[in-house]
Amino acid sequence: MQLREDIRNIAIIAHVDHGKTTLVDQLLKYSGTFRENEQVNERAMDSGDIERERGITILAKNTAIKYKDTSINILDTPGHADFGGEVERIMKMVDGVALVVDAYEGTMPQTRFVLKKALEQKLTPIVVLNKIDRPNARPSEVVDEVLDLFIELGADDEQLEFPVVYASALNGTSGLEPESQEETMDPVFTTILDHIPAPADTKDEPLQFQVTLLDYNDYVGRIGVGRVVRGTISVGQQVVVLKEDGSQKSFRISKLFGFIGLKRIEIQEAIAGDIVAIAGMEDINIGETICPQDHVEALPWLRIDEPTLQMTFVVNNSPFAGREGKYITSRRIEERLLKQLETDVSLRVDPTDSPDAWIVSGRGELHLSILIENMRREGYELQLSKPQVIIKEIDGVRCEPVERVQVDVPEEYTGAIMESLGERKGEMLDMVNHGTGQVRLEFKVPSRGLIGYATEFMTQTRGYGIINHTFDSYEPVIKGQVGGRREGVLVGLENGKASTYGIMQLEDRGVIFVEPGTEIYAGMIVGEHNRENDLTVNITKEKHLTNVRSATKDQTSTIRKTRKMSLEEAIEYLADDEYCEVTPESIRLRKKILNKNEREKAAKKSKTI
Repeated sequence: MQLREDIRNIAIIAHVDHGKTTLVDQLLKYSGTFRENEQVNERAMDSGDIERERGITILAKNTAIKYKDTSINILDTPGHADFGGEVERIMKMVDGVALVVDAYEGTMPQTRFVLKKALEQKLTPIVVLNKIDRPNARPSEVVDEVLDLFIELGADDEQLEFPVVYASALNGTSGLEPESQEETMDPVFTTILDHIPAPADTKDEPLQFQVTLLDYNDYVGRIGVGRVVRGTISVGQQVVVLKEDGSQKSFRISKLFGFIGLKRIEIQEAIAGDIVAIAGMEDINIGETICPQDHVEALPWLRIDEPTLQMTFVVNNSPFAGREGKYITSRRIEERLLKQLETDVSLRVDPTDSPDAWIVSGRGELHLSILIENMRREGYELQLSKPQVIIKEIDGVRCEPVERVQVDVPEEYTGAIMESLGERKGEMLDMVNHGTGQVRLEFKVPSRGLIGYATEFMTQTRGYGIINHTFDSYEPVIKGQVGGRREGVLVGLENGKASTYGIMQLEDRGVIFVEPGTEIYAGMIVGEHNRENDLTVNITKEKHLTNVRSATKDQTSTIRKTRKMSLEEAIEYLADDEYCEVTPESIRLRKKILNKNEREKAAKKSKTI
């Protein structure tokens, strides 16, 4: 069989923050893909604002690097399990993977997740041990950990013979030994060329192209990105697209795009092994095969990860609705959600009985919170309900998602963590003491037990703990209450502004969420109660002025630091009877029923049912 030695297709996979995007930066720079005077951002592959701020890759991206006479297509994949749908499909486009592992942290939950996907596709792996310059790097131990993981995940003999390159992507150095670091990326490139198989040269056979990723452009509509599996594809060609239901639609390819560096360039023709983007058909979808009219043959369908978590998105109806956002109507919100479905295949949007509410299902909290954060920045206002896990029926048994949780904590906090995860129905799988005062614990925990756990975890470990979790499997539902918030909340009694005096009167009742001067409405959550019940409080209360002088007049009182919540923390914090109100400028927590008397009546009614 003829091979195309002029091309390699490789995916870079890793746990979040192990440096794969930085590594791609260095490969781009070193290969001379950019001009001398070209201004290139750090982490060039992370093009979205949120990706840059958080340092995570959300969408898979393709870049083509020219090294000597070979074109290397590199797909930078998301490391987070919430975007696993992207990872799984990308594995169909490549012939090998570069697994990037932190030389100190070693293998992490998402390393396992992305590697498992690659090994299942029988791809050829190479391992890049990154951050080799870290003072406490432990390269030989980490290589052993990686080997153990390969064995555990059922790698075959060939996959177990993986080559290892040692690198510091941040410093732009690499070498075949941990000690022999040079300012070059040559060892990485040569390892890719020597070990990753070249694609088969089948350009003379009938065309087969599979859509693996979707993009959208206002000028040409939907764009399907994928690999030419067989044959030749060209602009103006009349082709057939094979739908999931077996139906066929014919269309003409209006535009064809190739990749060079970070740019998408128009091309006239592509052959087997090339990764390209095509335009010309409006309703093209992931997994569909494109082939000639006289040779209709479908490729195996791509499996898309099912959503595991759902939330209700509601039109904002709080007393402050419409103050801060541009788009507040149900029509606008629905349009935006449907637009998201154009490119996000792991998302589901279902209508409800109310025209002002939709059930939005996604892969996890991060997946949904990224969508909400994007909407917020675009000027949308909306309210969100508490996230709920999606229960599935498998072989007549009700099953819920279970996650694999890895915790790194100082030794003295292990007891508290084991106890708190035990209460959340966690099952301990492993415990490793590194001998440095740090302990690594592994658990399997029902996903609903982890909703709202991040805040409790940070409190228990005084901020010194690191927690990572990734979807593992669906298992039979565990009966009874799993997790959930224990503390009640402090709820504002009336409209007004939070006063310093009002806050100081409440400090011994719990933790306050608002600062003096913050506008409050009745029913808005202003703090966390230090008991299990909710308490309605008057945080807008002003001190009565009298002409009596105080003996302690000269003592200045200071208020404690308020707790500020990020969007994810606010969503995780919610109870069943609460909403998170999200606007371009604010994140507020509120009770669904704002009136105190009506709320108390509803609470009594729910207890008697």
